[in-house]
Amino acid sequence: MTDYSHRRTVMVDTQVRPSDVTRFPIIEALLRVPREVYVPEGLQDAAYIGENLPLAENRVMLEPRTFAKMLEAADIQPGDLVLDIGPGLGYSACVLAHLAEAVVALEEDEDMAREAAGLLSEHGADNVAVIEGPLAAGLPQHGPYDVIVIEGAVEAVGDALLAQLKEGGRIVAPFVDGALGAVRVGYKLNGTVSWRFAFNAGAPVLPGFEQQKDFAL
Repeated sequence: MTDYSHRRTVMVDTQVRPSDVTRFPIIEALLRVPREVYVPEGLQDAAYIGENLPLAENRVMLEPRTFAKMLEAADIQPGDLVLDIGPGLGYSACVLAHLAEAVVALEEDEDMAREAAGLLSEHGADNVAVIEGPLAAGLPQHGPYDVIVIEGAVEAVGDALLAQLKEGGRIVAPFVDGALGAVRVGYKLNGTVSWRFAFNAGAPVLPGFEQQKDFAL
């Protein structure tokens, strides 16, 4: 029988801590949440490798290093309301549930949303609400949010989503930036979001976050 708790410890010790993730609540959450539960059937043994795991077409569970560093950059506080965009089968939302007061998990894939809701309920994440809907639209009716975490790459983030961020809030996402990609953190001050580079990481672009092309006749 596989000892997944040992694999969690190895993941944290070899992938997360060496990547300058130092906040104790993040480390503790990563050690507690059973990542293997939130992957597609047959991928349990790959749950703790240092790579993005496929969930569906153009959808992945972000590798542990990328996800942990995004959490560190977002500086989530115990009283925060977090919008988790594209949680897949719910792993990211479960980890966020340990860090924040409440999490709204927005998933547009009907099957994944249903499975995520079941898994999160089964594992006691009762401060998470899983809602099905288009990822790029966000969920303005439940905001504004202290933090927005986007669980996949973006080419652009629309104003409608940025408007759902509280003044003083943070938004974090991997951006497509050449071959590598770059995670950036946006800070909302005086109604405007300014983006700063955090670290390099790559992922597929999430549906709805493509750069709109200008067509010329």
